[in-house]
Amino acid sequence: MQPVTKILTDIVSAAFEKCGYDGKLGAVTASDRLDLCQFQCNGAFTGAKQYKKAPFMIAEDVAAVLREEGIFSAAEVVKPGFLNLTLNDEYMLKIVKEIENDEFCGIPQAEKPQTIVIDYGGPNVAKPLHIGHLRSAIIGEALKRLARACGNTVYGDVHLGDWGLQIGLVIAELNERYPDWKCFEEGFDPEKDSVPELSPELLCEVYPFASKKSKENEDFKAKAHTATFELQSGRPGYIALWKEILRVSIADLKSNYSKLDVDFDYWYGESDADKYIPQLMKILEDKKLSYESNGALVVDVAEESDKAPMPPVIVRKSDNSSIYATTDLATIIQREKDFKPNKIWYVVDKRQELHFTQVFRCARRAELVPAETELEFLGFGTMNGKDGKPYKTRDGGVMRLSDLIETVTDASLERLASSAFVAEEDREDYARKLGMAAVKFGDLINHRSKDYIFDLDKFMSAEGKTGIYLLYTVSRINSIMKKAGDAKSELNGIYTEAERELMLKIIMTGNAFSYAMDEKAPNYVCENAYQLAVSFSKFYHENNIIGEQDEAKKASWLALAKLTRKVIVKHLDILGIDTVENM
Repeated sequence: MQPVTKILTDIVSAAFEKCGYDGKLGAVTASDRLDLCQFQCNGAFTGAKQYKKAPFMIAEDVAAVLREEGIFSAAEVVKPGFLNLTLNDEYMLKIVKEIENDEFCGIPQAEKPQTIVIDYGGPNVAKPLHIGHLRSAIIGEALKRLARACGNTVYGDVHLGDWGLQIGLVIAELNERYPDWKCFEEGFDPEKDSVPELSPELLCEVYPFASKKSKENEDFKAKAHTATFELQSGRPGYIALWKEILRVSIADLKSNYSKLDVDFDYWYGESDADKYIPQLMKILEDKKLSYESNGALVVDVAEESDKAPMPPVIVRKSDNSSIYATTDLATIIQREKDFKPNKIWYVVDKRQELHFTQVFRCARRAELVPAETELEFLGFGTMNGKDGKPYKTRDGGVMRLSDLIETVTDASLERLASSAFVAEEDREDYARKLGMAAVKFGDLINHRSKDYIFDLDKFMSAEGKTGIYLLYTVSRINSIMKKAGDAKSELNGIYTEAERELMLKIIMTGNAFSYAMDEKAPNYVCENAYQLAVSFSKFYHENNIIGEQDEAKKASWLALAKLTRKVIVKHLDILGIDTVENM
C-alpha cells in the first residue's frame, strides 16, 4: 500500500490539473491541527506566483473539484489560501479494511527494492560486550528489520574486530603466563599439535590486564605489536590460538546478542577482508592515489569545499601494518564482490564520523564501488547517565552489557512479584521481555544521532512514552479478546469520535514508516506506536466494547481492537521488542 498522503496527493494533483494548474502543486501533508482538518495542501501559495492569481481563488477552484470526489467530508479553503481536507467515514473505513487485509500491515513497499548491507555491532573478540555496544546493536537491528519490512533485501554484518592489536595483546599475555604451550613454539604443527581450550572468563580477564600492562611496559607493548604482525603474517601457532580465541569469543557474543534479540546474517571480521588488502593496494597504486609520507602510505582525500583541514587517510603504517582504514576499505571491496549492494550503511558512534568521511572519499576516488552505490555513515549519540556523562557503573567503570541485561531483568522481576496475572513459571521470561522493551524503546524513541539519558525508572514506567506502556496496551487488547471469546468481529462502520481518531492513526502508519525509512531513523516507528496506543486507550475508555449491546457496533469495535493490536505488534517487531500475553 502507498502512504495515505501519497494517495491523496495523486487525487489533489489531478484536481489541480483539471483546473488548469500544475499538478505538482497538489502535495498533501498530515495536519497538525486535527480540530481543523485531517490533511492539508498549501500548493495554492506557490501557484499564486506562477499564475498571478490570489491563492484563495486557486484553492477554491481545486476545492470545488475535490468536493465531487466523494471521499471528503470537508474540502474547505481558509484564507489566505490553505486547502483543508477531511476524509469521510466511508473512505476511512475502506482504507482501514485495506490495511487489515494487507500482508504488509500497511507498510509501503519499495517501488524499486534494493540490496542493503548494514554494518552494525562492531564488537572486538577477546573483549566482553559493554554498554557502549548497546546502541549500535539495537539501532542496527531496528534499521535492518525496517528496511526488510519495506521490501528490500538486507544483510546484517557484525564486522568483528578480530585481526588487530587486541589479539596481539592477548597472545603476548598468554605467552607470558603459559610459555610452555605448544602454540608458542617455532615448530608448531597444526596437523599434530593443539591449543588448550580457553574460556570467556579467562579472555575477559586477560585483555584488560594486557591492555593496562602495555601502557606501563614498553617491552610488553613491543611484544604485543610483534605478536600482531606475526599473526597477520600467518605464524601457525598464533593462527591456531587465534582460532580458539575466535571460537570462544563468538559463542559468548552470540549468547549476549541473543538476549537482546539481535541477530546477524554474517559474522565477518577484519580478518575476512585481509585477503583483499593486496588488491586494494594495487588499485591505489595503479590509480596513482597512494604515496609515501613519513614512511607511511597515504591517500589524499581533502576537497576544495572542506571548511576544516582534512588529513590524508593512512592505508599502511610505517611498520607495514594495516589499520582500521585499510580493513574498512578492503571490506568495501569484499562487500561489492559478495553482495553488489545498492547501499552500505554504517551504524557507528558519531565520534567516528571523520574516519568514515576519509574512508568513503578514498573508496570513491579508488572506484571501489559504482558511483551510484550509497555509502552512508549513520552515527549515533551517547547513552549518558543522569549526570549527563557517558553511563558508568557505580564505581565509575564501564558496565558490561550482560550486567545491564541482568539489572533490567531484576528490576522487571521486582515489578512482576506482586502481579496476579503472570504465572510463577513465566516470570523470568516476562521479566526479560519487559526489561528489553524498556531499554530498547527508551533508546530508540530518541533520534539515533542524539545523546540521551538512561533512566531505568522512567523507562520501566507503565505510563508515558515507554516500551512497558506499549506492552501493557497489547496485553489489554489480549484481555478484551479473551473476554469476547467467539464473538463476531468485523469492521462495518464508524460510530464514535474516538473510534475515528484511532482509525486515522492506523491510516497514517504508512507515512510513519516512510519517514523512518527515508531518514534511517527508527524513532518515527516508536512515536507512531505510542500514538496508536494513546488513541486506543482513549477509544477503550470511551466505549464499553465487551458490554456493548448493539451487535454491529460490538463486532466493529472488536475488529478495530484486533487490528490495532496487529499494527502495534508489527511496530514492536520491527523495533526488536517481544510482547507478553498479559501483565
